[in-house]
Amino acid sequence: MNMSEINKLLDEINEDRTVPRNIRNLILETKRHLNNEKEDMAVRINSAVSILDEVSNDPNIPTYTRTQIWNIVSLLEVMQNNR
Repeated sequence: MNMSEINKLLDEINEDRTVPRNIRNLILETKRHLNNEKEDMAVRINSAVSILDEVSNDPNIPTYTRTQIWNIVSLLEVMQNNR
């Protein structure tokens, strides 16, 4: 899994209109952190995982979106462990 595939998964969540706006905004913030070339990859992944963890604990998030987010977090953790 590479960063472009993770970005696509984040885009899917962002384009889903059943997801509350505040969560979609946090998804965009996650993408900004992941695509920030000025930071080390480990810092980028840690920032993204932190935001996604916050998002997954939001009581307003649809269940299937929470599952998507957990999947993305798992993929990011695998990427971090492989570096």
